[in-house]
Amino acid sequence: MPVTWHKIASEITEIPFGPTGLVEMEVGGKKVCLARHEQRVYACAVKCPHAGGRMSAGFIDPLGNIVCPLHRYKFSLSRGYNVSGEGFYLKTYPVEHRPEGIFMGLERGGLFSL
Repeated sequence: MPVTWHKIASEITEIPFGPTGLVEMEVGGKKVCLARHEQRVYACAVKCPHAGGRMSAGFIDPLGNIVCPLHRYKFSLSRGYNVSGEGFYLKTYPVEHRPEGIFMGLERGGLFSL
């Protein structure tokens, strides 16, 4: 699927992450949850696929998984797989750290595109 890249920031310090390392932002007309873990940025869906909890109200565990605030379901930041065993999948978006800044990709022309 073709991807359109959107510049999020010139550097990681420009992104207004909260104390948990999470923030909800609009990128390319789509609301996403951005996460910071070990000086890398990750992007995922705003809501948990289980019960719709706002992922930005959750936290990142020591292993680098994003944890839903409602039922504590854990998801891999890089692949979206549910690592706590419930079988759900959290939509993730590609993020590239380039010399000119941090970019997030959004699919064009698919079910989850704009």
